[in-house]
Amino acid sequence: MPALKLRRIIRLALLALAGLAFSGCSMVRLAYDQAPNLVYYWIDGYVDVNGEQTPPLRDAIDRWFAWHRRTQLPDYADLLARVQREVTESTTPAAVCAWQAEGERRLDSALEAAAPAAAELILTLTPEQLQHIERRMAKAQVEMRADFLQTDPAVRQAKSLERTVDRFEMLYGRLDAPQRQRLAALLAASTFDAERWLDERRARQREMLQAMASASAAARSDVNRGEAAQQAKVAAHLIVDRTGRSPRADYRAYQQRLTQDNCALIASMHNTMTPAQRQNARAKLKGWEDDLRTLIAVSTASSGSGVVSR
Repeated sequence: MPALKLRRIIRLALLALAGLAFSGCSMVRLAYDQAPNLVYYWIDGYVDVNGEQTPPLRDAIDRWFAWHRRTQLPDYADLLARVQREVTESTTPAAVCAWQAEGERRLDSALEAAAPAAAELILTLTPEQLQHIERRMAKAQVEMRADFLQTDPAVRQAKSLERTVDRFEMLYGRLDAPQRQRLAALLAASTFDAERWLDERRARQREMLQAMASASAAARSDVNRGEAAQQAKVAAHLIVDRTGRSPRADYRAYQQRLTQDNCALIASMHNTMTPAQRQNARAKLKGWEDDLRTLIAVSTASSGSGVVSR
């Protein structure tokens, strides 16, 4: 299950809230129910999955989602209930970072659960598929540079502000002019370096691709199956690790500074929100919690009746 965007795809699976989530609870449930197909088509877009790979890959995705529904969704619902109790109060950067760490731990668990299926797919990759992955990664890099590295600094800042305003408004509702001005000032002072981030992203992609190529080459050679399988496991865990962690100490230090900056930015913006905006955020969180509990109930009922929920 190769790719650097794996973390983003798993985030979709974790809460199924991106995009559709803000359209209503029934859309959230639909998004989650469709997530196995979305994950398959996303992988296919990178790998160009062949006929022999498709059945085991779809089965692995279905098993991952069955595990996720059964073991993870109740925890996410409880987490959302906890957030609701705090979102109407003022906060601190430390508290925001603590919530972020909670989310990252859950994301890491979900990625680790996907690693065995990734290893199985890596074992079957052909040289042509590895080339396809490399081309798709290069295309994504070009797209990301177009989105985040506009030549004109003013345009780049404006796009950054637009993206960040959208994220805040999804939760809190419309920001007023002073809030937008504050956000613009905070973003201008941020340590985020888009070029450094994209260069690091490209380096990690190369490392992932090299690990996958070595494992798949071993599977096609005279190396025994056990040794090839072990190489594939190592490659899968490298992919999991590289989605969130750099092997370079200087970049990890930069990430830590950026995380602290982002936590401070979020806390600062949250503390400017009016009581009405905070209540709006609480209502959104409550809606997401209710959606997850409905998904859990439907899944439990379907399992009890012998019907597989998709």
